[in-house]
Amino acid sequence: MISKRLVLLLWVSFLHIAGIYLFTRGFLLTRLSLEEYSDCPLAPCSLPPTHKRAVLLIIDSLRFDFVTPHPPQPPSPFHHSILTLPQRLTEKYPKKSFIFNAYADPPTATLQRIKALTTGSLPTFTDLGNNLGPSSIDEDSIIKQLKISGKKVAFMGDDTWMAVFPDSFETNMSFPYESFNVEDLHTVDNGVITHLFPLLKDDSKPFDFLIGHFMGVDHVGHRVGSDHPSMKSKLTQMNDVLTKVVDELDDDTLLVVLGDHGMDRSGDHGGDGVLETSSALWVYSKGRELTTNSGPVPSGLLQYSTFPGTTIPHRSIQQIDILPTLSLLLGLPIPYNNLGAVIPELFWRDREGMELERALELNAAQVKRYLDTCHSKPSGGELDEAWDSLQAAWASAESAASPGETKFILLSNYSRFNPILMAMGLALLGMSICASWAAYSSISRSNNKWDDWLKDQLPRIVIGLAGGAVLGLINALDCVLFAAPLVSSVVLILSSPPVSIPIILVLHGVTFFSSSFTFWEDKIVPFLAVSSIIPYVLTGFSAPTSRLRYRIVGFSLLYAIMCREEQQPYCRVTFYSSSSLSAPPMISVILAIPTAIALPEAIRCFLKTSRSDVGLAKPFLPVILTPTLLAAASYWIAEWTETFDKLGDEWSPFIRVIRTWISRSAVGWILLAGITLWYFIPLCLEIEIKQVGEKKQVTVLGFANAFGSPYLLFWSISLGLVYITSQLVGQLILAMGTVALISYLEVLDSVRDVQGMNAVFSSSTPSAILDSGYAEAQSSPFQFKDIIPVALLGLNAFYGTGHQATVSSLQWKSAFILSPNTAYPYSMITMALNTIGPLFVFTLAAPLVALWNRAPIQSKDEMAISDVQITGETTLAALGIMSYYGTLLLGTSVSAAILRRHLMVWKVFAPRFVSGFIQMIMVDIAILFGVGVGVQHITSRVAAMFKGVTTPTDTNTEPVNDSKCRLKNARHHPKHKISKKRTIDK
Repeated sequence: MISKRLVLLLWVSFLHIAGIYLFTRGFLLTRLSLEEYSDCPLAPCSLPPTHKRAVLLIIDSLRFDFVTPHPPQPPSPFHHSILTLPQRLTEKYPKKSFIFNAYADPPTATLQRIKALTTGSLPTFTDLGNNLGPSSIDEDSIIKQLKISGKKVAFMGDDTWMAVFPDSFETNMSFPYESFNVEDLHTVDNGVITHLFPLLKDDSKPFDFLIGHFMGVDHVGHRVGSDHPSMKSKLTQMNDVLTKVVDELDDDTLLVVLGDHGMDRSGDHGGDGVLETSSALWVYSKGRELTTNSGPVPSGLLQYSTFPGTTIPHRSIQQIDILPTLSLLLGLPIPYNNLGAVIPELFWRDREGMELERALELNAAQVKRYLDTCHSKPSGGELDEAWDSLQAAWASAESAASPGETKFILLSNYSRFNPILMAMGLALLGMSICASWAAYSSISRSNNKWDDWLKDQLPRIVIGLAGGAVLGLINALDCVLFAAPLVSSVVLILSSPPVSIPIILVLHGVTFFSSSFTFWEDKIVPFLAVSSIIPYVLTGFSAPTSRLRYRIVGFSLLYAIMCREEQQPYCRVTFYSSSSLSAPPMISVILAIPTAIALPEAIRCFLKTSRSDVGLAKPFLPVILTPTLLAAASYWIAEWTETFDKLGDEWSPFIRVIRTWISRSAVGWILLAGITLWYFIPLCLEIEIKQVGEKKQVTVLGFANAFGSPYLLFWSISLGLVYITSQLVGQLILAMGTVALISYLEVLDSVRDVQGMNAVFSSSTPSAILDSGYAEAQSSPFQFKDIIPVALLGLNAFYGTGHQATVSSLQWKSAFILSPNTAYPYSMITMALNTIGPLFVFTLAAPLVALWNRAPIQSKDEMAISDVQITGETTLAALGIMSYYGTLLLGTSVSAAILRRHLMVWKVFAPRFVSGFIQMIMVDIAILFGVGVGVQHITSRVAAMFKGVTTPTDTNTEPVNDSKCRLKNARHHPKHKISKKRTIDK
């Protein structure tokens, strides 16, 4: 049966999910996709074709500087001046060959670029979610226009094309290859080469349009970065391929070579950095000249840009400009949804410029038709504000101005937001914080009578949900999802008003209005984490005993060192060895195995302070956790060996098989053996029975940490899974974070001891310090500030393991841990564990703040061990960390909503919001899992073990004669002895 506290946490999670759903529905823009397609029933809507056929070769991630004749200085020997054919032919045939720096609109992911290249439309931020499962393109595209015209389309390469155009290619000329495996550098490229040249050499020319999509350059970038011999090898291969393609071309075939996007210095992409959006575009006509007019193209139609590191401006275009250009060159209508503008140089063929003017007119008419249709749709009201400007741009386009102006005006109004849904979502997120804080405040004030409070409040919450749902049914589902949680939140808040919300929540939330904070959040979070333990350090200075002073200050420094390791200027550990090489630093390779061995031993040493290194801990740490961490380190060392050819290419297949089975064995071992052992033997306790005269004396080792130690081992199962999916530097960060976490728990426990002792010493009966129950009662109860270091440690682990609120920070290697190829759903699971796993793990540790070094409390009424305080404080810890991340989510949501028209919304605020709501969902899942499974199982087993135990003061039992034992149940003493009046058989 689900406990009442778990129902409360489920309800808070529901508030978060409902708020996130409504806000994202209103904020994450959707593009209006029109079903109309271009046709010419009354008047021509294209030009006479210049070529009968076209070959479109996409070299994935081909950045502009890979082909430019003027590379950045100093040039890289691995990717500059290697693919030289385009620049050589452009220099030799300036009227037949053109190189452009093509701007690829973000997000710079392959699926979005394919959609943009074929439809001429702009990708949206939400399209990123479709990359792992793309859907077909139903709107008008150049592929559709080719099919309408009866043209035959051949395809080979990246299988994404088959997903988005499932029935568009000739069955005997379709050769798709699985492209998601970034570790495979050659299969896709070799497949394209195998099928490309037979078609080019076929004198019958069975195709009218050929698409070849190479993936090797992209995979090299993801795997080893751009500054690596593998990149030089791959670009050399592409240069050779293009040379052979040019040799095989006939005079009636147009060649277009482009990169769908660029790559950043580490070889990744997805964002809007200048290196990611700068892609190469090369257009070559072997026969007919594309430009015949000797005069210059009107300068108002041309744009130039300077690539980073260069001084010479180069001709630049929008990448989607290739669509209307290619359509008109082939005599096809421009697709209906196109926003691109024709490339003027390719239509500059007569002295008067009439052909260019005609191309511009057709282009402008197509864009105007698209805008008129959009404006006439029910959702076209988004264009009202800019409609006058669009009409003015159209008027200027009619007078032969560039229709590209229309595109740029539309760009600023392309995002279709729903302010009502956004407001509803923000209202719910705000109410969820107030409601969870009201629950937190009420349970804190209940004096361990939180169960009675829940009995009163849960029925009211259910009634509020039902009442709100009925009100919402008047309109639609969105109203139900808004009204039900809203009414239930109001009911709880009114019946149990919250106290003032901590100022730190407000301050951390409002900082997301600053783009600078978002940029540098990974550097600021460690500072906040260290600052959050300063109050505990100050308490340590006033501790009544030197032992407590040393413990508090020492463990505080240990926590600070662990948090700030990435920030030290003299011991900085970067995630990669350089900005352009995705190899781990050599220090991480050297320390990987020692760290895997040392971390379980460090955990055992922490447990030993409370004699909790017994029971489950004895077999679990050396037999379960240590082999798992060793296997994880071995896997990534093997990956490093294979990727960077430490043993030679001939060893690569063997190493791939070995590391696949290492990872599978590690995952299977920690899941099957670890969970099974923890479930059946969850406690870290050991009972010794001695005969003392006529009585039996029972010694319970680990009693002082009866709840915290088994939960720590439960937590370490998740740590092991995330450890496997984390790269070598990430493993070091996780290990340091684990030590920091337990160090903080020891600090918190020592501070509670100080507070308890101070309270007793300042009372009228200081001798009560010898009464363990009295001292326990005087210790400080759980406070909200106790959870803040854990919450910040989770954020620090997220950033420290190489992640950011950007698409390009995704570590694609983690998708191939359990398989050399893409294997659903396992690839997605390991990617999720790598990306959000560190935050999940440290959020899962939140109950430890309430459990650590808390011994079972005997109930005088039931003569049994009571877990009321433990379960109550774990509920407070859960509500506290959910409130903290809920506030961060609200801050990112409000900033994204207010700044939705800001120039940096899709670069800074929207990605941070998406990261925030994913983090919020993971926090909720971690808390529900930790409280509902970990805490529930442990408390029930502890209660069952000690059921029937009497108090040590029973007259028929032998009293314990150690005052250290009496203080907080021997929390730091080797043994805690309990005598039982019943006979124990052994």
